Amino acid sequence: MDGFAGSLDDSISAASTSDVQDRLSALELRVQQQEDEITVLKAALADVLRRLAISEDHVASVRKSAPSKGQPSLREAISMSCITNGSTGSRKTSHGSSVSVARKETLSSAAKSGTEKKKEKPPGQKEKKEDTHSNDQSAQNQASPSPQPSSQTLQTHRQTPESKSSTPAKSIKKSLTVEKAHGAWESSDDSRNKLMRVASTSKLISKVAKNADKHKDVIVSQAKMSTREKNSQEGEYIKMFMRGRPITMFIPSDVENYDDIRTELPPEKLKLEWVYGYRGRDCRANVYLLPTGEIVYFIASVVVLFNYEERTQRHYLGHTDCVKCLAVHPDKIRIATGQLAGVDKDGRPLQPHVRVWDSVSLATLQVIGLGTFERGVGCLDFSKADSGTHLCVIDDSNEHMLTVWDWQRKSKIAEIKTTNEVVLAVEFHPTDANTIITCGKSHIFFWTWSGNSLSRKQGIFGKYEKPKFVQCLAFLGNGDVLTGDSGGIILIWSKTTVEATPGKGAKGVYQISRQIKAHDGSVFTLCQMRNGMLLTGGGKDRKIILWDHDLNPEREIEVPDQYGTIRAVAEGKADQFLVGTSRNFVLRGTFNDGFVVEVQGHTDELWGLASHPFKDLFLTCAQDRQVCMWNSVDHTLEWTRLLDEPGHCADFHPSGAVVAIGTHSGRWFVLDAETRDLVSIHTDGNEQLSVMRYSVDGTLLAVGSHDNFIYLYVVTENGRKYSRYGKCTGHSSYITHLDWSPDNKYIMSNSGDYEILYWDIPSGCKLIRNRSDCKDIDWTTYTCVLGFQVFGVWPEGSDGTDINALVRSHNRKVIAVADDFCKVHLFQYPCSKPKAPSHKYSAHSSHVTNVSFTHSDGHLISTGGKDTSIIQWKLVEKVTLPPNDIVLDIGATKVPVPASENAVQSPAHLPQPFNEMNQNESVTGSSPASLESNLEQSAEHSEEQSEEQSEGSSLDPAEPSYEEPSNELSEEHSESTVTEEQQDNSPVS
Repeated sequence: MDGFAGSLDDSISAASTSDVQDRLSALELRVQQQEDEITVLKAALADVLRRLAISEDHVASVRKSAPSKGQPSLREAISMSCITNGSTGSRKTSHGSSVSVARKETLSSAAKSGTEKKKEKPPGQKEKKEDTHSNDQSAQNQASPSPQPSSQTLQTHRQTPESKSSTPAKSIKKSLTVEKAHGAWESSDDSRNKLMRVASTSKLISKVAKNADKHKDVIVSQAKMSTREKNSQEGEYIKMFMRGRPITMFIPSDVENYDDIRTELPPEKLKLEWVYGYRGRDCRANVYLLPTGEIVYFIASVVVLFNYEERTQRHYLGHTDCVKCLAVHPDKIRIATGQLAGVDKDGRPLQPHVRVWDSVSLATLQVIGLGTFERGVGCLDFSKADSGTHLCVIDDSNEHMLTVWDWQRKSKIAEIKTTNEVVLAVEFHPTDANTIITCGKSHIFFWTWSGNSLSRKQGIFGKYEKPKFVQCLAFLGNGDVLTGDSGGIILIWSKTTVEATPGKGAKGVYQISRQIKAHDGSVFTLCQMRNGMLLTGGGKDRKIILWDHDLNPEREIEVPDQYGTIRAVAEGKADQFLVGTSRNFVLRGTFNDGFVVEVQGHTDELWGLASHPFKDLFLTCAQDRQVCMWNSVDHTLEWTRLLDEPGHCADFHPSGAVVAIGTHSGRWFVLDAETRDLVSIHTDGNEQLSVMRYSVDGTLLAVGSHDNFIYLYVVTENGRKYSRYGKCTGHSSYITHLDWSPDNKYIMSNSGDYEILYWDIPSGCKLIRNRSDCKDIDWTTYTCVLGFQVFGVWPEGSDGTDINALVRSHNRKVIAVADDFCKVHLFQYPCSKPKAPSHKYSAHSSHVTNVSFTHSDGHLISTGGKDTSIIQWKLVEKVTLPPNDIVLDIGATKVPVPASENAVQSPAHLPQPFNEMNQNESVTGSSPASLESNLEQSAEHSEEQSEEQSEGSSLDPAEPSYEEPSNELSEEHSESTVTEEQQDNSPVS
């Protein structure tokens, strides 16, 4: 998915690499599917054996007991109907055989047999999202393979006095049905016949149970009941099913009537405020300075415009997946960015494309290449000789197709295959409008473009050594072409005229006229400066060298080793230059004064996140072993420290003095939050630690591990001394989340197989068997993804791994959710009804791994997995206004502004509202058919990109590509950066 990582030692062709990746993908998928099936079969077998034992005991007792005792029979009828639901098991509807869902990597998984939850695949690689079943669904689906609408079902159960007063006749009938079901299991017929009998029997059971309990409110008419709940039914409860497994959640006593609960969209919304990080590790030539004084670069699916003097950011949010390349128009205002292919939450493909947009207004001007490019956009360039009318693009397909576009008309003029080898750069010649140059692995091609045809001439190295990679291109004022290669050589290619052949005119051929040894290692980037001088950036030697007009070295400076190798160099203000590095730094420097860090971030998958209890600070830790403390007000890095091993989870001590960090090996570290000094090291097990959680007073620490245990520590000396208190044993899978009660007596925990367990800590960390006793316990924090107060956040048909993290705000008004489909959600709290509505926000391009509110609830922090991004969202509340007013957000203050004034204050009513970039691609030069095609492609993700998708809005292809001012303007724009642009130009901001 991340594409070519810039390795100079790569000797495998693109085609063969793709084949190997595809085959590996297929093998991984098969192994995962088989392991899923084995896990599910084991669970199903164990469940069936337990139920058979219960059934046998119960039948024996029923025969002895009087038929007037109806309630036990009812309970057993419901218990047996679990088999029914297994045999007629519902599953998520398949959306096609060749769509994929980006799967995230995690070290251990019990629900998926300790292998992988989800993996991100390289571009173009396809896989199915396998929704395997637990309990006894697997066997039945072979007999009746037609899928049901959803794998997540729900039912409310009420235990009332009336339900116990069923008539003796009904009790006898229920007893008989239990015996009949039992007999079906005991028969010697084949498994299909067994399951069919149980299915038919259980229909009768369900009907009897329904008649016997008039007060049962069925939300989804499938009832299941596990052994654990059989003896612990005090009051009402909710059943949810995840991958066929029942999850019981008891309804708190203060809920008088579950049916009266309403879940609505929260009044609070999120506005993207800051993006931490930069993608340099596998990209090149992606840092530029704009005339506005802003540095433009990208990370995840966000293009960032960062003013380093004013410390402000603006964001272009039009993309739907990883942005991979960037080109600036000759006018320095318009920008083209290309993205990779992706998938939406339903597995439907999001096509790779190029977006051309205005860097001042952030309006999308054109969307190019939907349905044309494969896998992704590798590199692109605007023409220069004709003032940027044309755009050339190389995609990431095996043939690396070169296409030339009249981008304003959205028309493809020419297309041709380039090579099966990696292509690293494409550029228009600055003075010869008909020449395009591409370079990459072991080649440089000079293309002559004439009308709708492209003809290729290969650069001949002749007596000069042929490099493994031609890395970059630049041009001299006289039209000569410069190339930098993996051998550290700069070659000058001059155009020579070949004599005319009969019937044809003279041809120009580029030949090498000069060779310069420039760097040790590769020449990774070339930058032509305004004054005609040249900057080169080296890979291995990390040097930036300034060359005079005769290509003699004049000045040089070395980038310090901790920043990594050079990926991009661009001219800055005055004598400054900008550098993007492989360790995701953007540096600003001069030859005299050295470097200043402007942007930095993590370089590997990011999971650990914790907010300071009372300061505007938050901490992140990742697989790159870095621990970073960030200031959410100044948007700066307070400090960073390198651990001995990758960090995965973290939590601040309530005093704020120390922070505990769990790693992948079972070790956990305690660091001083100010000095970053190491305070303590401990080890619990040898598997990944998934959660660290201090109690509210800081006297206890709970450590959740992938070895299925929760380790308890007594904490003294303000978080500096730890002594083992006990261990919670009882989960059958790895711990995913846990929370403390305010009195330190109880812990609620979730596990990888969707269990919700409760623990009595003072009694020796004992498991509380009767879970209904815990229904009224308050929880200091709410991070468990399963529970009565939050189960409504789960999407229909979820497989149980779709939500990675959840957090309740400190004021208990909203829940933020991090999902596997690159989205951050905001729900109302509590969220106790299925299919609850939410505000959705797009900015990440990988699974969102964690979310955390800052101490004041003013901001939400979200972290990306593979995209390594950290995104800070501002929490804003909307006020109800008269129809003609529009809301302006000024911090926490809401100011109603008449619509007539807003037209003057804000540039919001540009032809392209920014949050509708995906919906309203552009009508400029487009036919109605092309617009409709455009909208069809973007309609699927417009819901997630626009704030209005949570309220069910849609775009009619026949509508114009912009909207008139409306009283919903501020809400519609809460996700995009129009509000930021609006505030930048507003006197009240």
